[in-house]
Amino acid sequence: MNRGKKYLEALKEIDRQSLYSPQEALLLAKQLSKAKFDESIEVALRLGVDPRKSDQVIRGSLSLPKGTGKQKKVAVFAAGEAAKQATEAGADYVGADDLVEKIAKENFTDFDVAIATPDMMVQVGKLGKILGPKGLMPNPKTGTVTNEVAKAVSEFKSGRIEYKTDRTGNIHVSIGKVSFDLKDLLENFKAVIDEIIRVKPPAAKGKYLKGITISTTMGPGIKVDPLKARLTEAEIEQVA
Repeated sequence: MNRGKKYLEALKEIDRQSLYSPQEALLLAKQLSKAKFDESIEVALRLGVDPRKSDQVIRGSLSLPKGTGKQKKVAVFAAGEAAKQATEAGADYVGADDLVEKIAKENFTDFDVAIATPDMMVQVGKLGKILGPKGLMPNPKTGTVTNEVAKAVSEFKSGRIEYKTDRTGNIHVSIGKVSFDLKDLLENFKAVIDEIIRVKPPAAKGKYLKGITISTTMGPGIKVDPLKARLTEAEIEQVA
């Protein structure tokens, strides 16, 4: 893969043999960002799980305390009062059979999150081949199948994110933008690590947090020491 000049220059500033603390890695990622836009900062977690086994698949959602810095488009499958509540909460697209039909016929997926009331899942289930590969299928485990649609819309609009292990046991999530203060990024990083540790499958054996990498949208990965990944509020408060 050919890499750009800015990427290669940033790579020279990273000690590939070292494991950084979260503070050091995030600060370095901010300093090395050279893109002309506000890059996202992403965390990749390599976990000691076997996603081929159903009892070791990790999936869920959490609210980042400082948000993601990105305004998400939310689609809601609902009818009646629930549809009205979703609209009032700020959902970008709200519909029942009509929304299902639009997606089925037009392959419409111009949204980041899909939420559905339980009674709509029979119809929404028919869209599995379209929504599934894009990670947009509503799921009770991620809080996207619910009767409390207004609450769900508000949460995803304000910084709730979904996470799921891929086929190799990795999880990738965005924790904010390069323009965020270091403290805010650390708060979000802490929330992600705490959540992933909280949902560790009982069936997972051996080392759980095998690897952690922080990167910007266009930048190289910076390895974080898993032994230093769990931050305390006191440690974050000490950051200037």
